[in-house]
Amino acid sequence: MFVATLVAQTALGQGDIDEARDRVAAAGADVTGSTVLEPGKAADIFFTGEAKAVRAALQALPGAIDVIVQRQAAREKKLLVADMDSTMITIECIDELADYAGIKPQIAEVTERAMRGELDFAEALKARVALLAGLDEAMIERCRAERVRIMPGAKALIQTLRARGCHTVLVSGGFTRFAEPVGKEIGFHKVVANVLDIACGALSGTVQFPIVDSARKKTELEQGLVQLALDPGQSIAIGDGANDIPMIEAAGLGVAYHAKEKTRAAADAEIRHGDLSALLYAAGIVRTGWVES
Repeated sequence: MFVATLVAQTALGQGDIDEARDRVAAAGADVTGSTVLEPGKAADIFFTGEAKAVRAALQALPGAIDVIVQRQAAREKKLLVADMDSTMITIECIDELADYAGIKPQIAEVTERAMRGELDFAEALKARVALLAGLDEAMIERCRAERVRIMPGAKALIQTLRARGCHTVLVSGGFTRFAEPVGKEIGFHKVVANVLDIACGALSGTVQFPIVDSARKKTELEQGLVQLALDPGQSIAIGDGANDIPMIEAAGLGVAYHAKEKTRAAADAEIRHGDLSALLYAAGIVRTGWVES
């Protein structure tokens, strides 16, 4: 049995739900029922059949509606692994840090290409960090205070799932000086990120090894499953860039969040219109059950 969760950015009417049911049936699946999770916002459609075909049919719905299709029995996850930049926060930290060095366009172009999967992530990271050599260490904290903003829905998602027994890991190809305070503010159990080398109060232009790359992100997911004695189906991974693809493919539910094309193609589900709270509806948790400090 599968469940397709519809989450509207603006409004979800009964006509939208009826059309979605028709599309599920047209995709060759058997609709077994539907329910409104939150009036005007979210609904579930239950079915048996081919999940990929149903997902494709529902993603063609008109309007700003996100669709998450998954097995009904494992919709509430027990392990969550998430990217940070442009996923749990609204910016790419290295790009904003580069702005304080006066070289944001130069670095942002490389970041964009790396996130699209056009460049090796580790080599691109080393090259960008090298350009920051000599930047005053104080600019890290200034950048974090002035530029870092938590992604809408992030606190509700992590804190609600954590309260319900889900282990949460923030794993970032960015830097600990940003990721650790972000992880603490949002409420993650564990934070993994790269360490910038600093000497005499300035960035050295290097990063400590091993670099947190796509392989490390996947490893964090796999180790979490082993440590918690979980089936892969009980896990969810969320990211936006090409370096998130391995962990997205390894998770029970891999989610592309406002993501690059390669990441969208690799994911089981994607959030294109709304914020991270859409994943709470996907877990079957309505707003009255959300936790957020």
